[in-house]
Amino acid sequence: MAANTPPAAISVRRLTKDYDGVRAVAGVGFDIAFGEIFALLGPNGAGKTSVLEILEGFRPRTGGDVAVLGVDPQEGDRSWRERIGIVLQESQPDPGLTVREAVSLYAGYYDHPRPVPETLARVGLESRAQQLATTLSGGERRRLDVALALVGDPDLLFLDEPTTGFDPSARRAAWQMIEELRGTGTTIVLTTHYLDEAERLADRIAVMVAGTIVAEGTPATLGGRDRADAVVRFRIAEPDAAAALPPRLQARADRFDNGGGVMLRTPTPLEDVEALAAWSREHQIALTDLDVRRPQLEDVYLDLIQPKKAAPA
Repeated sequence: MAANTPPAAISVRRLTKDYDGVRAVAGVGFDIAFGEIFALLGPNGAGKTSVLEILEGFRPRTGGDVAVLGVDPQEGDRSWRERIGIVLQESQPDPGLTVREAVSLYAGYYDHPRPVPETLARVGLESRAQQLATTLSGGERRRLDVALALVGDPDLLFLDEPTTGFDPSARRAAWQMIEELRGTGTTIVLTTHYLDEAERLADRIAVMVAGTIVAEGTPATLGGRDRADAVVRFRIAEPDAAAALPPRLQARADRFDNGGGVMLRTPTPLEDVEALAAWSREHQIALTDLDVRRPQLEDVYLDLIQPKKAAPA
């Protein structure tokens, strides 16, 4: 490590985990910087939960090296645990307690908790402080889960599928809350099955498949997304004119319907759109519904998690 390189909030090297002789995590490694939002994605059974539980200190590892906030999670003491907040995928509020009472109860577990009113304000539950926690809506209960994790003023927060089951409005509100936490310098490890959520929130993404990390990068570069061919779609007012496209465009063109719809896959979208526009003007053939886009994160993700076919012998 270079002298000026700051230490990572989380450092994982060659991590393995076996269950009854079956390897669930197979040599995983990554670093997470302080203040970063890191999303761990993958299909069910990929090993994400095992990795999270090891990082949180709830499950011993079979092999490898792990440091979370500079400490081996298997040796973490109370002072280390007070620096970590965890929001589980499912939880139930304590019966009979108001929102304020529930947060105050959890605050009592810490030596230096965040003030309860400040915590409620952070998650947008000030107006619900005197309401029984069990009567909150689904989105409000998730906010309470986050409040219980934040009241200890953690340096590191684990969010396990934080918006599962939310309606669109509640999801957007949760995203705003998580983005505000980023502004406080809190390091966040996020799991989610919503690709738009990962793209909106994460600084970096790692994709796990069958116990290994198959890709890691920013949302824009994951799996070579930034280098993948773009797709140019358009319609030609005179469908038969598609056969007269310039040879370079003709070689990349496919019809996607019988109404003049054409799709080009191209590594040089700007040049091809310019050539297309010049051809349209020269031949006075109108183009409509022109659209240019790179592969979506979902496209890249689905390709990454598909079983790869073995090369022919």
